[in-house]
Amino acid sequence: MKKVFTFIMALLATFTVQGKEIDMSNAKVLVVYFSRTGDQYSVGNITKGNTAIMAEMIADYTGGDLFEIKLKNDTYPTEYTPLTEVAKEEKNTNARPEIAKDVDNFDTYDTIFVGGPVWWSDLPMAVYTFIEKHDWSNKTVIPFTTHEGSGLSSVPRNLKNATKANMLDGLAIYGHVAQNEQDEARMKVNTWLEKIGFKKGK
Repeated sequence: MKKVFTFIMALLATFTVQGKEIDMSNAKVLVVYFSRTGDQYSVGNITKGNTAIMAEMIADYTGGDLFEIKLKNDTYPTEYTPLTEVAKEEKNTNARPEIAKDVDNFDTYDTIFVGGPVWWSDLPMAVYTFIEKHDWSNKTVIPFTTHEGSGLSSVPRNLKNATKANMLDGLAIYGHVAQNEQDEARMKVNTWLEKIGFKKGK
């Protein structure tokens, strides 16, 4: 009877992605994100970024480590419209802004959440600077975004192309919900994480 119970629990802790089984109960998790403060669409001038709030919720639920991608020379405008113009130019030129620091122990993580605001249907280009520094072989990648109508947009496809990693279903949350309706945002995050194989209090 004990063997049967152990077998059932192992099955429940296993999630199948693209034909591969991943044991989420033992996953070592990293939550990588890019986020902005200052003047942001629909939420005004903020001191903590929408994506940062979402990333912290994911780390809290999964027990994962947090890593914020920051620019080495952050000259991005703090006003919303000028920032969108810079973001558009960076995307059009496929820019790779230099980032301030990196994760030293990246190889020790097997499951990596990658998130940011949706800028022109994609993640900010600084996220790809981070991605291209690492080997994503045998990693599981899970996208998350904050937005005001774009959802996940092309982020899952672009992340898959950039990392060639196993992918789980991502989550998109409105920025104004992450910022101003955090109980609702946390409920959405927790429901999503449980659906893709994580259990609270890992």
